[in-house]
Amino acid sequence: MKHASHKATKVSRQQFSLAKVFFASGKGSHRARAVRAMQAAGSDAAVLGLDPAVAEKINEIAPQTRRSIRQAARAAERRSHILASASLAALAGTAATAMAFANTEENSPVLADAATTTTQIKRVTDVSSASRSEARTDLNESAANATQSSNEGGWGLSNSDSSLNTDLMNHNTANNPVVAAWMDGDQSVLPAGFNPNHAVGRSASNTYPWGQCTWYAYQRRTELGLPVGGSFGNGGQWASSASVLGYWVDSTPRHVGDVVVFQPGQQGADSYYGHVAVVEKINADGSIEISESNVKGLGVISSRSFTAAEAGSLQYIHY
Repeated sequence: MKHASHKATKVSRQQFSLAKVFFASGKGSHRARAVRAMQAAGSDAAVLGLDPAVAEKINEIAPQTRRSIRQAARAAERRSHILASASLAALAGTAATAMAFANTEENSPVLADAATTTTQIKRVTDVSSASRSEARTDLNESAANATQSSNEGGWGLSNSDSSLNTDLMNHNTANNPVVAAWMDGDQSVLPAGFNPNHAVGRSASNTYPWGQCTWYAYQRRTELGLPVGGSFGNGGQWASSASVLGYWVDSTPRHVGDVVVFQPGQQGADSYYGHVAVVEKINADGSIEISESNVKGLGVISSRSFTAAEAGSLQYIHY
């Protein structure tokens, strides 16, 4: 039985024999005739029985003709010239750039560009200019020679009371202008920590029954530009309701527009609902005059006067 490996061995021996034809040298060198024969064979390494990679390597190291040697020398020389020229150009560019940065003279010919204008900054030595003088003065000497200058400007303090009327200025932060004006005169008697911008109560509209005393008090306060709640309850409840919301409430009439609160049965008020009215005048002796509704009939507006003693027994909602 024949094996394929025997054939492969036989072919390899034939190829080796052919190689010996081209490499028959006693000292390991190769003959030029054999090498040229291999070169003539070109890429057809199978003709010589050689591996293609081995044949290619032999072609690289084989002796060349004189003509090919001259051509290779010229090519090498051209490559050398090109590399030298490129290196010289790079060196010249680097030197020119360095000179351009180092040169500070005006109109320098190095890298000059006709389209570029160069402006030189020079030190100003004119003492009349705004620049700092080159001369320096010792700080101690300057302090010794310094003199006090007079105030010749338009700024100054005035002792004249007519230049600024502080009475026209509000001293508080009340949003309501009427309240703000009243607070300026009440600074000495205002409750501690009083907030003029407290809640006023539901007051988008007059929700009290028409013609009643509460309806009139709400209407009259609104006419005077003063805050008033729309949910204070019956007349006798107004003082406590307003006080809870932050209104200033006490027993002293202070301004026209103060709400007067009568407890049930007080000074002829209803024994169950009580009564409210509005201060219209405060006399020098402490007596007051009020306006009110529903004392002489539903919706009927009338007025009354109370002595200082009587006025002192009532409650007043200020603002």
